[in-house]
Amino acid sequence: MPINRHYPLAELLDACRQYPLPPRRRITFEYVMLDGINDQDQHARELVRLLQGIPALVNLIPFNPFPQTKYRRSSPARIDAFREIILRAGLMTVTRKTRGEDIDAACGQLAGQVRAGRSSIPLRLTN
Repeated sequence: MPINRHYPLAELLDACRQYPLPPRRRITFEYVMLDGINDQDQHARELVRLLQGIPALVNLIPFNPFPQTKYRRSSPARIDAFREIILRAGLMTVTRKTRGEDIDAACGQLAGQVRAGRSSIPLRLTN
């Protein structure tokens, strides 16, 4: 990711390890599941390795496809297998339920439509 040039991942993860969290609190990491890109077993094991020593909650997010994207959502079976590896390693994880995709209103889709159609209108989305 381009932002890693300014905030290297290793430094960010070290800061997470040192952050003084209250007991029973966790840092949430959001992970977008892209079919064939970052959803294989070795990717799950690498994620576990990266998060070692961090009180983490991993939020798996099925990708919401939009027109003109080359990316696809991982299958439910692939997401479940990925999640199982993370759980077996002792990390808490949840899979986000997608909503709004039937009307292209899922996370990020509206922003993509506005940017493509009328980029002069600022749009702030929270999800």
